Amino acid sequence: MIVVTQPFYASSENNHKCYHGYRNMNVRDVSRKVSGGVEVNITVSPNSDTQGTHGTDEWRKRLIVKVRSPPLEGKANKEVEKFIEKITGRRSEVIKGHTDRRKTVMIYGDPEEILTSLEGKV
Repeated sequence: MIVVTQPFYASSENNHKCYHGYRNMNVRDVSRKVSGGVEVNITVSPNSDTQGTHGTDEWRKRLIVKVRSPPLEGKANKEVEKFIEKITGRRSEVIKGHTDRRKTVMIYGDPEEILTSLEGKV
């Protein structure tokens, strides 16, 4: 388990430090075991050039997921579900935040197996 206590800051235009989350935060910090699987809190970045995870947001306790699809007619939600299914091998579903960038995704199956697979790929 990797736990980093150093925040990641970047300079802004007016030389103030801007908070950009923590690096290498543990996936167990952004998820919780529930009956039937695991719920993962994510922040979606639609219309991206690439698809994949882009670290975590320690302040909001969310995994950042980039998708290529636009946030129209549920396209980004479907791409998020397919991406999570691809990396875990388990069925997933957006259960909260259908019209928001901040979402909760339910991954169905054995919680320990799901978390182990996520830790290896996120």
